[in-house]
Amino acid sequence: MLVERHHRRDGVELPNPALHAIVHVVVENQLAANDDPVVRALARLMKAGLPRHDAIHAVGSVVAQHLFELLKGNGKAIDTPEAARARYYASIERLTAASWRKGHGR
Repeated sequence: MLVERHHRRDGVELPNPALHAIVHVVVENQLAANDDPVVRALARLMKAGLPRHDAIHAVGSVVAQHLFELLKGNGKAIDTPEAARARYYASIERLTAASWRKGHGR
């Protein structure tokens, strides 16, 4: 609710505010849990010039893509949790500020 309130207060219009807030919370929870690939990615993105909020969005874009692929099955047999996690972390490691800006028109 706090994330949704923050975006409403800043006048950010979103197609699905609840889903947007959930992705924010997922990333913040990974950071709070000291999930190394996510912590490194946030630091790398901020060092490359993204404000923290945009860096959260960048990592969140990977979270959302990963969830989408898991839900649609991506044409594969069901992954093991370890394989899914390894694919997610590989995507996080490849994430750059430049690639996120390019993909999000910034």
